[in-house]
Amino acid sequence: MGACARWSRAVGGWLVISILVLTAVAGEAAELTAGTAKAVITPDLDTSRALVTGGMSDGLDHDIYARALVLNDGTKRLVIVTYDLNCLDVATPILRVRCRDELGIDPAYLVLLATHNHEAPIQIAPTNFDYGRWLADRIFDLIKEAIGKEQGPARLLFGYGYGYFLANVGNVPADYEIQLLKVMRGDEVVAMLFNQPTHPLQGSETKIGVGHPGYALDEVEKRVPGALAMYADAFGANQGTVEGLLAPLETVQSVGKRLADCVLEIAEGPLQDVTGPISSRLEVISLPLAPPISYEEARKLAEKIPRDIGFVPCPNPDRGTNWIRSLLKHHEEKIPFPTTTTDRVCTDDGFLVREYETPREFPCRYEETIVSTIGPMVFVAMQGEVCAPIGMQIKDAFRRYDIPIMVFAYMGEHNLYIPTRELVRVGAYQARVIQTQYGSPVGWAPEVEEEMVAGVIRMIGSMLPESRLAGWQRPLAMTCPDCGAPFMAEVFRDGQLVLRCGLPGCSFEEAVGD
Repeated sequence: MGACARWSRAVGGWLVISILVLTAVAGEAAELTAGTAKAVITPDLDTSRALVTGGMSDGLDHDIYARALVLNDGTKRLVIVTYDLNCLDVATPILRVRCRDELGIDPAYLVLLATHNHEAPIQIAPTNFDYGRWLADRIFDLIKEAIGKEQGPARLLFGYGYGYFLANVGNVPADYEIQLLKVMRGDEVVAMLFNQPTHPLQGSETKIGVGHPGYALDEVEKRVPGALAMYADAFGANQGTVEGLLAPLETVQSVGKRLADCVLEIAEGPLQDVTGPISSRLEVISLPLAPPISYEEARKLAEKIPRDIGFVPCPNPDRGTNWIRSLLKHHEEKIPFPTTTTDRVCTDDGFLVREYETPREFPCRYEETIVSTIGPMVFVAMQGEVCAPIGMQIKDAFRRYDIPIMVFAYMGEHNLYIPTRELVRVGAYQARVIQTQYGSPVGWAPEVEEEMVAGVIRMIGSMLPESRLAGWQRPLAMTCPDCGAPFMAEVFRDGQLVLRCGLPGCSFEEAVGD
């Protein structure tokens, strides 16, 4: 087997049955229209910009772009925007207000997805806020252009394969999956939206560029003339390419071509028709935080840091000790410590605080998640840098029941890492960022992984008809508190996710999230 593999090779004998069932469901769908647009979002090169890498820009390797795909089922319009940025901070709340007020698009139907590009201006640096506001205008115009180009009937095809050129950290299996949504109008390929769970491989720490996903987009558009290629990171917080994070430009381009080869191989294989009606929901999943360390420990940590400078933003070298100053302040002023992520909001410059100085209609509060259904397919977009095992569990929970599911992270504002239990246990970088970059006085509770997975699963289950959830269950290696059985299972009952004992005769059952 080569570097790429199509999903049809992996699932073997049940392929025909799966396609027949899903095509039958899709056949009941309303007619779709689709529109696309693409625009350069490279900042003015006369102004040096703070980049995600921590350096300042001093040139250009490749223009960066935003791309929009609009799907309209005649009742609802779903807007998917991708951009060659690490995330979209200042622009996100502006776009939500304007798209709702001027275009009638609810925030739940506005899916903003990043490629996770590190060779672009970092949005949390105050010196880049003007660029963020410009991005909001640029992307709003892009969305209007895509709406103006809507034509039909459009057909949506979904498939996935594998690209075996990733590595990971965290004592967990790697996720090599590449997912593809192919938009057709007759025999014409309108758009190809694909993902991969990985940090991008970059070619420079000081020049604006696109990383390996950007070169994959170039290659796909060259080999499929007339199609708009779109990429967004799946959930690559603990994964990267085998080449690492930085390599010569020729290597970056080569890895991009390898990704494009995999995408085009998937596109030519058997794909599931997922054309159908659109529905979407935006919710905030509250995630658990750990208790604070003691005041005595906090004072020891503070002995070698400046204590009277408050929160300092990126790229200030004292940014990494903001959390210690916040910890002391909470202890000394008797401020209640947060116990969940929803106890705090995130500022434009990336600080977790109790409230904004100026209230916002759409506060950034973790963990925002959008779940859409498009025909029989579930489309998930999670905020922040979500670790691969979380995305894998969400996909596996539904795919075994013939429910096609496409999963992204890096949605909307701020790339706070959402770590696994193991990364929290070992104190890995991905678990510490909530403090060292976002200034939280407390870290993650170990249960963050389970709560994130369960939260998304609850959302998905609430949007699917009961007939599609018949027989659904997710086995868990947990001890029953009533009878001591070593296994339990999550099931849906009347649209509610329920945890029950796996041993016949035991009546233990409780709603997940209560």
